[in-house]
Amino acid sequence: MNTTWLAILGTAAGCYGLKLLGLSVPSGLLDRPVVRRFAALAPVALLAALTALQTFGQGAHGLAVDARAAGLAAAGVAVWRRAPFLVVVVVAVLVTALVRAVA
Repeated sequence: MNTTWLAILGTAAGCYGLKLLGLSVPSGLLDRPVVRRFAALAPVALLAALTALQTFGQGAHGLAVDARAAGLAAAGVAVWRRAPFLVVVVVAVLVTALVRAVA
């Protein structure tokens, strides 16, 4: 067995352990308003950070503004206009493709 499979099995075991640990948390702790608010807002904040990093990140130490930024801006406008999710994705893809084709 090579090191890649060991890493995969180790990661799977770690994920299973974290899930098991989460299931063993007392319900009294989970019923607290602060914990509920954190659980509601943390995924949104993490997804926003991931989106910003993938849009503006360039390599390990740089920032770049390219066609992806235009697509993200178009998606933001579509969300602001309350478009359905699929329309938001299509608008972002089309604007990004258009900017890449023109540039």
